Amino acid sequence: MKKSILYLACMAVPLVYSCSGNNSEKKAAVKVDTTVSSECYVAIDALDTANLHLNTSSEGKITGHLLINYKDKGDNIGEVAGKFSGDTLFVDYTFKIGNANPTVYKNPLAFLKKDGKLILGVGQIETSVGRSYFVKGKPISFDKGRFTFAPEACK
Repeated sequence: MKKSILYLACMAVPLVYSCSGNNSEKKAAVKVDTTVSSECYVAIDALDTANLHLNTSSEGKITGHLLINYKDKGDNIGEVAGKFSGDTLFVDYTFKIGNANPTVYKNPLAFLKKDGKLILGVGQIETSVGRSYFVKGKPISFDKGRFTFAPEACK
């Protein structure tokens, strides 16, 4: 019985490869996603600072870098990726904490765009199957956020 399953699996492999044979046509259909704008922001809260660099693609996707320097805790250095929903930017923030053996975390962030500034929101986060997200039905407060990012010239 075990040998017949093994033989069937071996015969199925060539069929799978033959069905996915013409990859050049698929590659030609892929659109090039180019950066159409870049924006930089800075936020200061007492002795803590944050720098945010955002790139907007031709398809509306947002990517960039976020560095948060906490005076007492050190730096959170990482990447953001997401998109706008109305006037709110929702991103996943993948960042490292620590220098020698950094620990990698991934958390959702929400920024409200108001008067040319980005206000970092605070909301209830839940983790399921190793992924963190804002809890549906629970509001995100932009009044309680520590950082308000003001535009600055990109370096």
